[in-house]
Amino acid sequence: MQPTYMPWIGYFALMQQADAFVLLDDVQFSHQSWQHRNRIRSSGSSQWLTVPVLVKGRGSQHIDEVLIDNAKPWRKKHLRTILQSYARSPWLQKYRPWLERVYGTSPQKLGELNEVLIEDLARMLGIDTPLLRSSALKVRGDRVERLVRMCQKIGADEYLSPIGSYDYIESDNRFPEAGIRLVYQHYEHPRYRQIQGEFVAYQSVLDLLLNEGPASLEILSSGTRRPYSSDELRSLRREGQHA
Repeated sequence: MQPTYMPWIGYFALMQQADAFVLLDDVQFSHQSWQHRNRIRSSGSSQWLTVPVLVKGRGSQHIDEVLIDNAKPWRKKHLRTILQSYARSPWLQKYRPWLERVYGTSPQKLGELNEVLIEDLARMLGIDTPLLRSSALKVRGDRVERLVRMCQKIGADEYLSPIGSYDYIESDNRFPEAGIRLVYQHYEHPRYRQIQGEFVAYQSVLDLLLNEGPASLEILSSGTRRPYSSDELRSLRREGQHA
């Protein structure tokens, strides 16, 4: 998975199911994507938190090459917005020291920031799956070939993919010939307590932590279902049950 900023809960549910989780940090950066922004609940709606990055005149960049624009006061703004939005949340004080530490540093690269956040959030949730970086694996190839080679390099016999990768993987599926079982994540977003009105899904995992604290992992895990095989997901898509 690409290292995204303050990921949603399904990201960590995928991590929890795996024996190893690879942060795909040496693929092309996409501006205005989850790679440098995410949503939290604020005043009854969702609000974007966006990390400003330097893109002008820099051409195509990999995620691990993107520099953060620290000339802008984004860290102060993000911390203030989180503290104000979750002022009445029951677990804010537990995680406030971590938030202040995170936003008190000056990370230079987006990939490094996201990796630290993902590691910290996984630890606070209670997920101990080893995290690897694709840039350190030094595996080459096109999109699907590279995934297969990464699995081979770390000795994996099964690849658990997010559903969003279905189209490009199935258009050039090389997993069967490599002897690697391919399955797709099946996750049903659970409901949990939110203090800001009606429940809104697909927020940053920070929303879950600040509202549910130590119960977060159990709630997050409750949405995990048996993964889909390629055939099962193909059938569901034909029936219009998955986009």
